[in-house]
Amino acid sequence: MNPSTHSKTAPEDRISLPQRIIYGLGGLINNLLAAASGGMMIVLNLGLGMNPALVGLLGSLPRLTDALTDPIMGFISDNTKSRWGRRRPYIFVGAIAAGLIFALLWQLPRGQSDTFYFVYFLIGSILFFAGYTVFATPWVALGYELTADYHERTRLMGTQNFISQLAYVVSPWFLWIMTYEKFFKDQVAGAAALAIIIGVVTIGIGILPAIFLKERFKKIAQSEIDKKAKKRSASRALWNNLKKFFKGFATTVKSGPFLKLCLATFLVFNGFILVSSFQFYVIIYYVAGGDQNLGAQYAGYAGTIGAVSTFIVITIVTWIGTRIGKRKAFLVSTAISMVGYALKWICYNPDYPWLVIVPAPLLAFSLGGLFTLMPSMVADVVDYDELTTHQRREGMFGSIFWWVVKLGMSAALAGGGFLLNATGFDVALEGNQTDTAITLMRLFDAGVPIITSAIAIWAVATFPITEEKAREVREVLEQRRGKPNSAT
Repeated sequence: MNPSTHSKTAPEDRISLPQRIIYGLGGLINNLLAAASGGMMIVLNLGLGMNPALVGLLGSLPRLTDALTDPIMGFISDNTKSRWGRRRPYIFVGAIAAGLIFALLWQLPRGQSDTFYFVYFLIGSILFFAGYTVFATPWVALGYELTADYHERTRLMGTQNFISQLAYVVSPWFLWIMTYEKFFKDQVAGAAALAIIIGVVTIGIGILPAIFLKERFKKIAQSEIDKKAKKRSASRALWNNLKKFFKGFATTVKSGPFLKLCLATFLVFNGFILVSSFQFYVIIYYVAGGDQNLGAQYAGYAGTIGAVSTFIVITIVTWIGTRIGKRKAFLVSTAISMVGYALKWICYNPDYPWLVIVPAPLLAFSLGGLFTLMPSMVADVVDYDELTTHQRREGMFGSIFWWVVKLGMSAALAGGGFLLNATGFDVALEGNQTDTAITLMRLFDAGVPIITSAIAIWAVATFPITEEKAREVREVLEQRRGKPNSAT
């Protein structure tokens, strides 16, 4: 099949705009919690004076436990049988739990030691990410089963990513909001108030996919669950579930096409995460000469321009993906983002501070393209996997996909703090950082994502599931187990 002979999406495979929007609102909460849980961490250093290495560990360790619970939650969701489905009950409960715990997490007592803050925040963060996992893992899996059509999956994920990016329109301003003296007496008070707002929004919006969306493969999956349940005795249920979990995990991580997607996402996303805080430090201490308020404003402008540009990027990448294929669209979008990272070296200039906004539109192609195309490609892999396993395992694939990402994120956040220390940065020096520290921060900020993105392009270049292959897989599956008549 050449690019000019695409199959048309059947009416029954279409997802209505309201449904796509509601699924996208789940992504908005997912991104909002991810952005806030990472972006607000800088307050622990700038507001409470904690060592950057400790702050990095606080960003890393809870995500490590979060990454370990993701596959378990994916397995539980795949094997749940209830009148409300496999995904929706967990999405509902998880949104409420994550919102409440996040709001409480940032009510930090004052005048305590670094050890106290470390233990307090570590325990609170582990609880928060547990609730976050209960929400996010079934929500991701739900998206994989909303349609069986190759191109409609790209359109769904394009809409979802478009709405999700609203979180990144506001999140670059979190530091400025928490720092603004007319709002709060200091950053710690600002973080406490902001966390309550985020918690309320999480609960109010996060429950909507559980209420209004339906599960396309509910009956097919529960039929398979019933068949397997008959083959096991009650006394051996727990042991059989454990064996089933580890067997499913091993089968998933042996999937070559899936591993390519995991590796590429790991590299693009975590290359960005490793130096995510460096952009703020470079803008504040190089471009703005140590003025935190001014630097936060410039960072906010750049972040907002990037977020707004992402909306356009998602539209472009979605269109390209349905014309030249998902794999080629990823290669194009990632290459463009590498140009943007390179421009940071030139445009982050104290003589011309407004140039910080120039790389932002090109940088938007990185995560904008990644999270439009990758979820759609994973959904194709889920179908491919069903050919051999005879199971719908959206939860396991989605959880392991994010398990790999979060393991990398955990290492990246921990490494970021140590990497910042390695540059020689000292918060006590304020605007008088050494030339070596400034140069190394700039070098890491621009160079690390370029390297990781280049390797990601190499990883995806041979991804084998084309539109033609996906169509063949679907035809075989539907001949074997029939079409899902309707979402339930």
